[in-house]
Amino acid sequence: MANATSTSVKQSSTPSATSDLTALKIRQQAAWSSGNYAVVGATLQIVGEQLCETLNLRPGSKVLDVAAGNGMASLAAARRWADVTSTDYVPALLQNGRARAEAEGHSIEFIEADAEALPFDNGDFDTVLSTFGVMFTPNQDRAAGELLRVCKPKGQIGLANWTPDGFIGQIFKTLARYLPPPPNAKSPALWGTRARLAEMFGSAASDIRTESRYFNFRYRSPKHFLEVFETYYGPINRAFATLDTQRQTELRNDLHALIVRMNRGNDGTMLVPSEYLEVVITKS
Repeated sequence: MANATSTSVKQSSTPSATSDLTALKIRQQAAWSSGNYAVVGATLQIVGEQLCETLNLRPGSKVLDVAAGNGMASLAAARRWADVTSTDYVPALLQNGRARAEAEGHSIEFIEADAEALPFDNGDFDTVLSTFGVMFTPNQDRAAGELLRVCKPKGQIGLANWTPDGFIGQIFKTLARYLPPPPNAKSPALWGTRARLAEMFGSAASDIRTESRYFNFRYRSPKHFLEVFETYYGPINRAFATLDTQRQTELRNDLHALIVRMNRGNDGTMLVPSEYLEVVITKS
């Protein structure tokens, strides 16, 4: 299938930068393949439902979910009778999404695919979605260009991206102190800023609308959250697997302190609002 040149601004393509981003992609794919993101992803379902409502998805519209994980947004779109294709580069997550779709009786096509090189023709989809997924691509501009390429003219791109200052954004910053990313890598949380979205999509969009929203992380306690994320959430799972015992303890303490600082639960449980940016881009 066609893989035309992306329409967004190009990220650095020097040999050093390309090598760094390739190595980062390999590390990321290993991270998301570890643990079991589906355990965490299923708790975020309300975000996919809200995004599909904001997009006003119509029955019969052709929808692509990119970096779909276990199919959160894919299922939300299918529940609105859209014609859905769900993609990710982690086969186990696609299998989980397929099982969820079959359990609900939805017909969704699941395809293994890299968000930076989508195997679809130009303008194939009415709507392109990604919830907390495409933001993790190493080459952000290439991924943004692919979202634009496969979206039809006047079509919509709907995103949900964690912000730099929100709870998950702060977790990213904490992890980066222990496992610094390559110098050419951009923070995933930049996708949660209006300025970066304008850089990546502005020249090819007739409209970019954003709204700050919050997802509430509700767990039995801060300790329970850490247990779940250490076990199932790929980036944290891999961080603990990489660090020695002393650094694991330091990281755990830093994450616990972050939770306590942001926790609004007053009964021993954890209730931490995490800001994300809901984005609707209309392609020119």
